[in-house]
Amino acid sequence: MPQLPPAFLAAIAQHFPGDFASAEPDDLVNYGRDWTRVFAPSPSLIVFPRTTDEVSRLLALANAHRVAVVPSGGRTGLAAGAVAMHGEVVLSLTRMRRLDPVDLSGATVRVQAGAVTELVHQHAAEHGLTWPVDFASKGSSQVGGNIATNAGGVKVIRYGLTRQWVLGLEVVLADGHVLELGGALEKNNTGVDLRQLFIGSEGILGVITEATLKLTRLPGKLDVLLFAVPDLAGVLRLFREVRRAALVPMAYEFFTDVCLRRVLQHRALRAPFAQPASHYVLLEVERGDNLDDWIASLFERELVSDGVMAQSPQEAADLWALREGISESLSATGMPHKNDISLPVAALEAFADQLDAVFQARYPGWEIAVFGHVGDGNLHINVMKPDGLDKAAFLGHAKEADRALFALVAAHGGSISAEHGIGLLKKAALPYTRTAREIAIMRAIKAALDPNGILNPGKIFD
Repeated sequence: MPQLPPAFLAAIAQHFPGDFASAEPDDLVNYGRDWTRVFAPSPSLIVFPRTTDEVSRLLALANAHRVAVVPSGGRTGLAAGAVAMHGEVVLSLTRMRRLDPVDLSGATVRVQAGAVTELVHQHAAEHGLTWPVDFASKGSSQVGGNIATNAGGVKVIRYGLTRQWVLGLEVVLADGHVLELGGALEKNNTGVDLRQLFIGSEGILGVITEATLKLTRLPGKLDVLLFAVPDLAGVLRLFREVRRAALVPMAYEFFTDVCLRRVLQHRALRAPFAQPASHYVLLEVERGDNLDDWIASLFERELVSDGVMAQSPQEAADLWALREGISESLSATGMPHKNDISLPVAALEAFADQLDAVFQARYPGWEIAVFGHVGDGNLHINVMKPDGLDKAAFLGHAKEADRALFALVAAHGGSISAEHGIGLLKKAALPYTRTAREIAIMRAIKAALDPNGILNPGKIFD
């Protein structure tokens, strides 16, 4: 592991607070990794700035000494985008959690990048508003990480991706220069929108330190329903019915029986139905007229085999727990190899028909846990390591099969990473989704903004 320059360490000790940096072994492990757990973390130092000025001075110092820096938020990513494995300095934004007062006239709020997503929700809800970026990890994910990965989540069908809900950014470049991009302007048509350049760039271009978030009204009364359907084709048929109905869908999520079994094994939850099914759909809608009649018609036309509608907030939370507990439960009850893909919604059915052949040919008898956000074409495919199979052998088989999966995704005009980014895990697969020219342009942008290559090196591309 490379050693940090003594002059760099001396400058930190001299010019920053005494609690600014840590090399404690527990901190190095904790802040050096994310949820992927594939790569062993090996950072040299963790720093904890409280202000944009401290981030600026730290990056200017690191750039002068050619010290690599890995920006780190809530570390809930699944592409190893926040992993430090080569002696880098981890820049944790966890102390930058300020929430400014909500601007009611503009329906915006300014927050620091370390603000926890769920706390932003609560802060806005006091005024009948919300920042509608929502997912299972909202209790620990941070706004800066959400923006840096252009996070998706369970409400994309209603609200879109994170980038739709960011008006302005404060970003620190590799040389320490601070950019203020967009402010609280709803309209700003003055050339290239640099703000959007940093959204989704996974920390390789700059470090997001503050953001002005766009808010919207809290939805009205919500109904949460769970249906049992026979297969993925049934999931898609039901989705078409939702699209045609006079409903305002907030979320349309599905998961398989394998996912449900793992959740029930890990968490103290009840099975939703007496008879198990192959696939399940969780639907959340804003309450409207004739919902009961619509549900009855689904049974009459045999589009669903069972169903339940939450009758209380606790029942709604319990149904959501079946879906939001999947990722945690898969990791707690086994070792999943994860893929996060997306297809045009219109191509999902044809893709699904061919997906079974990929599984049967390469994973005979293996458990495959599939769930996702059908409304935006996003599927999470988890191959569970069979008991008794060596970890290295398992990952080798899984990576070999990935090539067939990614080729199928590309053939249907899809993406090999829908919402988790590229990080370390998906670098080799990037050409399935991006052309050589596109990748060359990305490299040119990186070289222009970070010529010494200190920011999150090795992520997205080498």
